[in-house]
Amino acid sequence: MKLVSAVVLLTAALAAAGCAAPGVYKTRSDLVTDPSACADKRFEVYFVPDRATLTDAARQAVAMTATQLQGCRIEHVKVTGLADARSGTAAANQTISEQRARAVAEALAGAGLPAPAFDIEAAGAQGTVVGGVNDPLRRRTEVLIKVAGPR
Repeated sequence: MKLVSAVVLLTAALAAAGCAAPGVYKTRSDLVTDPSACADKRFEVYFVPDRATLTDAARQAVAMTATQLQGCRIEHVKVTGLADARSGTAAANQTISEQRARAVAEALAGAGLPAPAFDIEAAGAQGTVVGGVNDPLRRRTEVLIKVAGPR
Protein backbone atom coordinates (compact mmCIF):
# COMPACT_ATOMS: atom_id res chain seq x y z
CA MET A 1 0.00 0.00 0.00
CA LYS A 2 2.89 2.36 0.79
CA LEU A 3 4.37 1.65 -2.65
CA VAL A 4 1.09 2.61 -4.37
CA SER A 5 0.89 5.86 -2.38
CA ALA A 6 4.51 6.68 -3.19
CA VAL A 7 3.92 6.07 -6.93
CA VAL A 8 0.81 8.27 -6.89
CA LEU A 9 2.66 11.08 -5.09
CA LEU A 10 5.67 10.80 -7.40
CA THR A 11 3.43 10.89 -10.48
CA ALA A 12 1.59 13.95 -9.17
CA ALA A 13 4.87 15.71 -8.38
CA LEU A 14 6.28 14.99 -11.84
CA ALA A 15 3.09 16.19 -13.51
CA ALA A 16 3.14 19.42 -11.52
CA ALA A 17 6.81 19.99 -12.32
CA GLY A 18 6.19 19.31 -16.02
CA CYS A 19 3.51 22.00 -16.20
CA ALA A 20 6.01 24.66 -15.22
CA ALA A 21 8.94 23.30 -17.21
CA PRO A 22 10.38 25.52 -19.94
CA GLY A 23 9.17 24.58 -23.41
CA VAL A 24 5.84 23.20 -22.18
CA TYR A 25 2.92 25.23 -23.47
CA LYS A 26 -0.29 25.69 -21.55
CA THR A 27 -2.33 27.44 -24.23
CA ARG A 28 -2.25 27.98 -27.97
CA SER A 29 -1.39 31.67 -27.49
CA ASP A 30 1.70 30.64 -25.48
CA LEU A 31 2.96 28.88 -28.60
CA VAL A 32 2.15 31.80 -30.89
CA THR A 33 3.84 34.42 -28.69
CA ASP A 34 6.83 32.29 -27.67
CA PRO A 35 10.00 33.95 -29.04
CA SER A 36 11.50 30.54 -29.82
CA ALA A 37 8.62 30.03 -32.27
CA CYS A 38 10.13 32.83 -34.39
CA ALA A 39 12.29 30.60 -36.52
CA ASP A 40 12.54 30.13 -40.27
CA LYS A 41 9.69 28.09 -41.72
CA ARG A 42 9.80 25.82 -44.75
CA PHE A 43 6.80 23.96 -46.09
CA GLU A 44 5.28 22.73 -49.32
CA VAL A 45 1.83 23.21 -50.77
CA TYR A 46 0.63 20.49 -53.14
CA PHE A 47 -1.84 20.89 -56.00
CA VAL A 48 -4.06 18.60 -58.02
CA PRO A 49 -2.95 18.03 -61.64
CA ASP A 50 -3.31 21.00 -63.98
CA ARG A 51 -4.71 23.27 -61.20
CA ALA A 52 -3.44 26.30 -59.30
CA THR A 53 -6.28 26.40 -56.77
CA LEU A 54 -5.39 25.83 -53.12
CA THR A 55 -6.89 22.74 -51.52
CA ASP A 56 -8.40 22.82 -48.03
CA ALA A 57 -5.20 21.24 -46.66
CA ALA A 58 -3.13 23.94 -48.37
CA ARG A 59 -5.26 26.71 -46.88
CA GLN A 60 -4.87 25.11 -43.44
CA ALA A 61 -1.08 24.94 -43.81
CA VAL A 62 -0.92 28.60 -44.82
CA ALA A 63 -3.20 29.67 -41.94
CA MET A 64 -1.25 27.63 -39.39
CA THR A 65 2.06 29.10 -40.53
CA ALA A 66 0.70 32.64 -40.43
CA THR A 67 -0.64 32.02 -36.91
CA GLN A 68 2.71 30.63 -35.73
CA LEU A 69 4.51 33.72 -37.05
CA GLN A 70 2.12 36.40 -35.72
CA GLY A 71 4.58 37.83 -33.20
CA CYS A 72 7.61 37.55 -35.48
CA ARG A 73 9.51 39.92 -37.76
CA ILE A 74 9.40 38.45 -41.26
CA GLU A 75 12.54 39.21 -43.22
CA HIS A 76 11.82 37.48 -46.52
CA VAL A 77 9.28 35.13 -48.09
CA LYS A 78 10.26 32.99 -51.08
CA VAL A 79 7.59 31.03 -52.94
CA THR A 80 8.68 28.79 -55.81
CA GLY A 81 6.04 27.25 -58.05
CA LEU A 82 6.69 23.90 -59.71
CA ALA A 83 4.87 21.72 -62.22
CA ASP A 84 5.08 18.15 -63.42
CA ALA A 85 5.58 17.21 -67.07
CA ARG A 86 2.51 14.98 -67.13
CA SER A 87 0.72 17.07 -69.70
CA GLY A 88 1.04 20.31 -71.55
CA THR A 89 3.83 22.17 -73.19
CA ALA A 90 6.83 23.70 -71.47
CA ALA A 91 5.10 27.10 -71.69
CA ALA A 92 1.90 25.72 -70.10
CA ASN A 93 3.89 24.14 -67.27
CA GLN A 94 5.73 27.41 -66.70
CA THR A 95 2.42 29.28 -66.57
CA ILE A 96 0.81 26.90 -64.09
CA SER A 97 3.88 26.98 -61.84
CA GLU A 98 3.69 30.81 -61.85
CA GLN A 99 -0.03 30.67 -61.02
CA ARG A 100 0.62 28.27 -58.15
CA ALA A 101 3.33 30.50 -56.69
CA ARG A 102 1.08 33.57 -56.91
CA ALA A 103 -1.86 31.69 -55.34
CA VAL A 104 0.25 30.68 -52.33
CA ALA A 105 1.80 34.15 -51.95
CA GLU A 106 -1.66 35.73 -52.03
CA ALA A 107 -2.94 33.24 -49.45
CA LEU A 108 0.01 34.00 -47.14
CA ALA A 109 -0.61 37.74 -47.43
CA GLY A 110 -4.35 37.20 -46.97
CA ALA A 111 -3.68 35.18 -43.80
CA GLY A 112 -2.01 38.22 -42.29
CA LEU A 113 1.61 37.40 -43.00
CA PRO A 114 3.44 40.70 -43.50
CA ALA A 115 4.99 40.73 -46.92
CA PRO A 116 8.00 43.04 -46.79
CA ALA A 117 9.77 41.10 -49.49
CA PHE A 118 7.92 38.38 -51.34
CA ASP A 119 10.07 36.65 -53.92
CA ILE A 120 7.95 34.64 -56.34
CA GLU A 121 9.63 32.22 -58.72
CA ALA A 122 8.44 29.56 -61.14
CA ALA A 123 10.45 26.59 -62.34
CA GLY A 124 7.86 25.05 -64.65
CA ALA A 125 8.47 21.38 -65.36
CA GLN A 126 12.26 21.65 -65.52
CA GLY A 127 13.88 18.53 -64.09
CA THR A 128 10.63 16.62 -63.60
CA VAL A 129 11.61 13.52 -65.51
CA VAL A 130 14.26 11.57 -63.64
CA GLY A 131 15.37 8.27 -65.10
CA GLY A 132 12.47 8.34 -67.55
CA VAL A 133 9.87 8.68 -64.78
CA ASN A 134 7.72 11.80 -64.35
CA ASP A 135 7.73 13.11 -60.78
CA PRO A 136 4.12 13.94 -59.76
CA LEU A 137 5.40 15.40 -56.48
CA ARG A 138 6.45 18.42 -58.53
CA ARG A 139 2.84 19.67 -58.48
CA ARG A 140 3.61 22.01 -55.60
CA THR A 141 5.07 25.23 -54.36
CA GLU A 142 7.98 25.43 -51.97
CA VAL A 143 7.71 28.15 -49.34
CA LEU A 144 10.65 29.46 -47.34
CA ILE A 145 10.02 32.18 -44.75
CA LYS A 146 13.09 33.86 -43.28
CA VAL A 147 12.38 35.16 -39.79
CA ALA A 148 14.48 37.87 -38.12
CA GLY A 149 13.18 37.13 -34.61
CA PRO A 150 10.34 38.33 -32.42
CA ARG A 151 8.77 41.76 -32.96
